[in-house]
Amino acid sequence: MWLPDDIDSVLPHKDSMRLIDRVVAWGPESIAVEVEVPASGLFSSADGVPAWVGVEYMAQAIAAWAGCRARQEGRDPSIGFLLGSRRYTAHVPAFAPGRCLRVEAHCELMGENGLGMFACRILAGDEVLAAANVSVYEPLDAMAYLESGEV
Repeated sequence: MWLPDDIDSVLPHKDSMRLIDRVVAWGPESIAVEVEVPASGLFSSADGVPAWVGVEYMAQAIAAWAGCRARQEGRDPSIGFLLGSRRYTAHVPAFAPGRCLRVEAHCELMGENGLGMFACRILAGDEVLAAANVSVYEPLDAMAYLESGEV
């Protein structure tokens, strides 16, 4: 399966809001991305990046999955919305600076209306650091949705 050589080609997040670094695997129902935990940055502290940021790592992995699908279909990546998470469980208080994390997302449900549910987890090697079910929404026509003022 094709892998993007530049994360920016499949992820709409830019600059300091782009928290994931690269896609390492993806397919019709799943994706795996890597995050190099920064020593300094938007969410960094002396202890590392707080574990609650893991929800955003998961959401951006899902956005990259959608972006890979869009690119494969000849479309530009679109915006999407994180609706929420269920049962987010973190086994560490923070992600240590310099550590390479693998964020995995598996599509459990994707409706024709753009609503989706993903089973996600964050690993360091074989150790699961966090897990959650993440709900997302990708409008069918994102620009029309944004212009409608319903955001």
